[in-house]
Amino acid sequence: MKKFLILAVMMLTTMTVSAQMRAGSWAVMPNAGFNLAKITDLDDASMKVGLVAGADLSYQVNEPLAVSVGLLYSMQGAKDKYKLMGQSFNIKYNTDYINIPIVAHFYVTRGLAIKAGIQPALNVKHKVKSEADGTTTESSIDDFKNFDFSIPLGVSYEISNFVIDARYNLGVTKLWDATGSSSKNSVFQFTLGYKIHS
Repeated sequence: MKKFLILAVMMLTTMTVSAQMRAGSWAVMPNAGFNLAKITDLDDASMKVGLVAGADLSYQVNEPLAVSVGLLYSMQGAKDKYKLMGQSFNIKYNTDYINIPIVAHFYVTRGLAIKAGIQPALNVKHKVKSEADGTTTESSIDDFKNFDFSIPLGVSYEISNFVIDARYNLGVTKLWDATGSSSKNSVFQFTLGYKIHS
């Protein structure tokens, strides 16, 4: 039993050591996962689940620091509901983006990194779907902005080239120009990636 435990620890250590790149090296990382997205300042709004997928290009500056730039297709938005004249409406905001996260990765120990950066994004879809009494209607959101900016903050763990990433994208810019509106994106993002080293 003791030999088995020692062997398991050695294997885990070897896998973890191989996860972090050498200083001066590059890697491409395809990744995919899901979002838990919300739009702030919407009454009774709840989180909407959406897919996210894309790839990152990263550069290991030195042992504790790496930087990356990514290109991600991100399905965001929110769910909402309200009553009007006794009728209940279920609302789904479907807002899809091309996100460009530019992130610094600070390795607190081998394989484990905390991260922060900036994320400009281009909106490619802004629809609102309304359901009431079995009837569904869909329309574009008026005055929706084509550009978004957020701050990604998160943590990741790398083992044997696989990267588990959890981050929160804090929206900075307002989503539309409606009078009195200050709604912004609020997105929890979870992905699994695989690093392909150069």
